[in-house]
Amino acid sequence: MDRILRATAADGFVKMSAVSARATVQRAKEIHNCTPTTAAALGRTLCGTSMLGNLLKEENGSLTMRINGGGPIGSIIAVSDSEGYVRGYVTDPSVDLPLRQDGKLDVGGAVGRNGMLTVSRDIGLKEPYIGSTELVSGEIAEDLTSYMLESEQIPAACGLGVLIDTDLSVKAAGGFIVQLMPGAPEQYIDVLEENIFMMDQLTTILAEDGLEAVFEQVLKGLPYHIVEECEVGYRCYCSRERVSSAILGVGKDELISMIAEGKTVDVSCQFCDSIYSFTPDDLQELLDDCEKD
Repeated sequence: MDRILRATAADGFVKMSAVSARATVQRAKEIHNCTPTTAAALGRTLCGTSMLGNLLKEENGSLTMRINGGGPIGSIIAVSDSEGYVRGYVTDPSVDLPLRQDGKLDVGGAVGRNGMLTVSRDIGLKEPYIGSTELVSGEIAEDLTSYMLESEQIPAACGLGVLIDTDLSVKAAGGFIVQLMPGAPEQYIDVLEENIFMMDQLTTILAEDGLEAVFEQVLKGLPYHIVEECEVGYRCYCSRERVSSAILGVGKDELISMIAEGKTVDVSCQFCDSIYSFTPDDLQELLDDCEKD
């Protein structure tokens, strides 16, 4: 079961979220037929988006993260609901690059570093709240850390990781976000910095010791307690009704033109690759309903 844990530490001056999302990232990899490099890039983005979405206070809120660094992968888009259930896609999931000199996947090279990370929060107001920052490395965790500090004025540290096994399946995936609240003593900053610097590789911790062990290493020396546990996963909200609304959005004239062609229109969901087919009769029915309204 994929899940998010949230904790408070150091008398409330430190808050931390961590997610274990192996099945979620594996599902995304399968849907989009991702290479190891694009699976890692998309997986990291899904994990970060899931944790941020889970922090939303509005029950029906949603959060969208967009990353475009000018690299061959194109754009990465991930969307989370307020529970942390996510969906996402990359423009070109077929991109694969040689391993870096240290033997790790070259996510930064695939994403690129010349672009922006943008976060949009839809909390039911007329317009969503949108913040963005320039990419730092394209490795996503560093970029998300920079976003939280620059755009949201929240001192934070973020770790994200996806481990691809020898059979090309996802062996481990997850991440953490640790935040300092206003007025936090300098000593807590020093402890966290040292813990994060000294901690084992994130995906190794998740694969061998589990999600709780991430808290033990990041918050070592700081009294903490888990305040919430949530199940998360890959979830798409597409439906024939939503696709019908999107088709109507092309306008009456374009819809009439589509009907006149006499061909079945297939619409594929970018997030889950489900295909919705509309015959000319289906399109005519949509047009009739639209004219009635």
